[in-house]
Amino acid sequence: MAADPSLLELAFVEDTQLTKCMRLRVQSLQQKKEKPQDGEKLLRPNEYIYRLDFTQQKLSFLWWKVQLKKPGKVTVTGTSQHWTPDLTNLMNRQLLEPYGIFWKKAGQEEVDCNEADAQEFGERISELAKIRKVMYFMLTFSEGADPASIRCSIGFKV
Repeated sequence: MAADPSLLELAFVEDTQLTKCMRLRVQSLQQKKEKPQDGEKLLRPNEYIYRLDFTQQKLSFLWWKVQLKKPGKVTVTGTSQHWTPDLTNLMNRQLLEPYGIFWKKAGQEEVDCNEADAQEFGERISELAKIRKVMYFMLTFSEGADPASIRCSIGFKV
């Protein structure tokens, strides 16, 4: 059976290079004993940068598919940031709301979420896809979750 051509599933891909650059920014500030810029968001050790590459621009949000191999929690925060070669710093005002919070408890098979926020967040992503080829996200892992334990994608109708 052929896949439905009107459906598009995009996987979140860890941007290891950008995550590394943002961690170097934190290290640099610590070594120089400097403070971040007013409103600058510094990446914490449990935060990683992921990206979605939009192959098409006119999309309608349908679903989230989040799989956690073990119990834990992940918060997906979108950014309005357009990263450029000079690696402009991420500012708190560039973090989008709402964000998606997904969790899995011990002994549980399925991943839970706040469905209203996840729905609104997915719709916001599809709106931003109309003007973007790439969108960046900050994933925050807690309660036992880590980048190796997650598979995350989002589905759209083309």
